Amino acid sequence: MEIIDDALGKTPPKELNIIDFGCGKSYLTFVLYHYLTEVKGITAHINGLDLKADVIKKCIALAGKYGYKNLHFSIGDINGYKPERKPDMVITLHACDTATDYALYNAVSWGADRIISVPCCQHELNGQIRTEKFSALTDYGLIKERFSALATDAIRGKLLEYMGYKVQMLEFVDFAHSPKNLLIRAVKRGVPTAKREASLKKAEALIEEFGFEPTLYRLFTEN
Repeated sequence: MEIIDDALGKTPPKELNIIDFGCGKSYLTFVLYHYLTEVKGITAHINGLDLKADVIKKCIALAGKYGYKNLHFSIGDINGYKPERKPDMVITLHACDTATDYALYNAVSWGADRIISVPCCQHELNGQIRTEKFSALTDYGLIKERFSALATDAIRGKLLEYMGYKVQMLEFVDFAHSPKNLLIRAVKRGVPTAKREASLKKAEALIEEFGFEPTLYRLFTEN
């Protein structure tokens, strides 16, 4: 809540449209709705999206029980989802591997002002990495895996900067509790063209050096 509150700024909007991709049992979704509506006094419209029908059914029942009239849940895939209204904020908590990339791409395509994303299971680049110059990073499986995960999110961050967002990489829980503790917070800003282009070049340099073919790079450059 502190991270989201900070993203809203000193003068938060009176109304927010939010999509929570891969909401699961929606602990975060319910807390967020309560915080925004009851604590901050914001009119929040939140839609949680997940592929598990039984989970969504329970979430719908709970929203009705608590009288959360603007909290809705739908069964659906991150890729290809079409919102009924333009989202101001898109949240993804532990969307697995490239599901995070599709969520980020959709959020940018819809012009979301704020993106809060916690990546998970970054396997894509681990299977692609090729390098002779920095082979010390790939000689050991564990180091290769961790480096590939960090490279994945570094590229994502630079690509979001290229798309006009101010990006922060935050540790949102202590490493002792979970190694999956990196959070990407992106807020749409008027980023100068030169800075955007510089961010793209940094991403492309990393991609070229290690032979990566990231999904998010393909989505941004081919569409």
